[in-house]
Amino acid sequence: MTTPDTTQAVPVCHDDVCITCGDVAVPVRILELLANDLARVDTGQTVEEISIALVDTHVGGRVLVHAKEAIASLPDEEPDGR
Repeated sequence: MTTPDTTQAVPVCHDDVCITCGDVAVPVRILELLANDLARVDTGQTVEEISIALVDTHVGGRVLVHAKEAIASLPDEEPDGR
């Protein structure tokens, strides 16, 4: 059994960006389902291809994407945009 190294400093966040937690997931809308667990999505600025292997979604559905990987499905919006 090894003893943990308690002499090593724990990373500290400075300003608004942290090397371990500074990345964010972006909500996108599914435009088209493709083969091999891929989808074409609308990011609000462009259309991109992402992996949807980890989520259950549909055309018109919304997902959170990080590094071109859908990591969570979002609830469908109400007709009035909520």
